[in-house]
Amino acid sequence: MQRAKKIRFAVTPPASALAPGAFTAYLAACERLGFDTLWVSDIPLGAQGDPLLHLTYAAARTTRLKLGANIVPLGRNPHWLAKQLAQLDQLCAGRLLLTFVPGLGSPAERAALGYATGDRGAALEAVLGLLRRWWAGERVTANIEGATYAELALEPRPRQQPLEVWLAGKGPLALTRVARAADGWLTSVVTPAEAEAGRRSIEAQAAEFGRVVDPEHFGISLPYAQTPPPAAAVSALAARRADGDLSDVVAVGRERLRELIHAYLEAGLSKFVLRPTSALDANAPWEDDLEWLAEAVLDLQA
Repeated sequence: MQRAKKIRFAVTPPASALAPGAFTAYLAACERLGFDTLWVSDIPLGAQGDPLLHLTYAAARTTRLKLGANIVPLGRNPHWLAKQLAQLDQLCAGRLLLTFVPGLGSPAERAALGYATGDRGAALEAVLGLLRRWWAGERVTANIEGATYAELALEPRPRQQPLEVWLAGKGPLALTRVARAADGWLTSVVTPAEAEAGRRSIEAQAAEFGRVVDPEHFGISLPYAQTPPPAAAVSALAARRADGDLSDVVAVGRERLRELIHAYLEAGLSKFVLRPTSALDANAPWEDDLEWLAEAVLDLQA
């Protein structure tokens, strides 16, 4: 058994909480209840908007809440992205948390981002390497994403030195990429046993690369619901598993949510992004759900 010292809970706002007029109240409730982090996701062809704008607004409306996001760096100018993230980290006084993801991978999204074909993971890793060099104060010469940089530096630089970037994924190539290049791993749609196997693989491969991934830098995006959700609400999750089995992936009810959290803790994970299965429902009420979630899990935060 491996237990990390710090257990932290991030919460993902449903679409209804991101609506104009609701987001301010949602942020205030997150801070009042004591959640560690607000977490938003980058869905380039979705209706949720740009997560960097949500986090910029949140930076001005909060003082304690950490601000996290899954970011799809593909299709964004790397230098401009490095500047945006560095400036945001300055604005929020070093509260920024990042996971880079390659996107959902639909043909329409891939084409829109300029990656109709090719290895999105390798491209993501190349962009991450450039960002790290700029954030470290280097002058960079490179050709990437259709842009040419000649001895180009970056200002401002992040408040956090280093500004860490975690990676996602669960397949063999994704695990190797985490071991080789990431500061942490944020996975999803895996059982506790699969999560433990992934963590062990990352740690073993990182050692082969002469690296160490902090044992407290392993987390999971965990879908939850108070009552059994309709099949349509979790169909996309089921499609991401070969067996279609979500019984050890989606937590339904307070007791099952806590059981799964404890199982992931036993597997060596300690950071949780809690995502309601109604996240895409623009009409889902969020106030009572957020209160319920805080009562269900925050006594475990340590």
